[in-house]
Amino acid sequence: MKPVVRVGVGVFVWKDGKFLIGQRQGSHGADTWSLPGGHLEFNETWEQCAAREVLEETGLTINNIQFLAVTNDIFTDEIKHYVTIWIKSDWKSGQPTITEPDKFIRLEWRSFDALPEPLFLPWRQLRLALPRLFA
Repeated sequence: MKPVVRVGVGVFVWKDGKFLIGQRQGSHGADTWSLPGGHLEFNETWEQCAAREVLEETGLTINNIQFLAVTNDIFTDEIKHYVTIWIKSDWKSGQPTITEPDKFIRLEWRSFDALPEPLFLPWRQLRLALPRLFA
């Protein structure tokens, strides 16, 4: 069977100058750090996907949801190919909670000058697409 290109959405949730990042668990990107997010569903806008995934994975509600960037992410070892839509948003309410323990081990508020390692592969592409974020 030929591999399929999937659309993923990664969501920066900003609060008090920091964003929420989590240590991943599971087969795809296990033990790396990335943002809440997931797969875009049929007939769903990027903004709807961002709000849904953040709520499902962390229990947080968000607002001011806006497009940030797009990256082309090829996981050669896993034979997976994603187009990742990066979204920025603001925390609206809730306390970060791991509501899907099969996806995250930990959640933390971080800034770009204190990023944990290792980062999920799409972050390498994001650094190339928006280097000003990491300056």
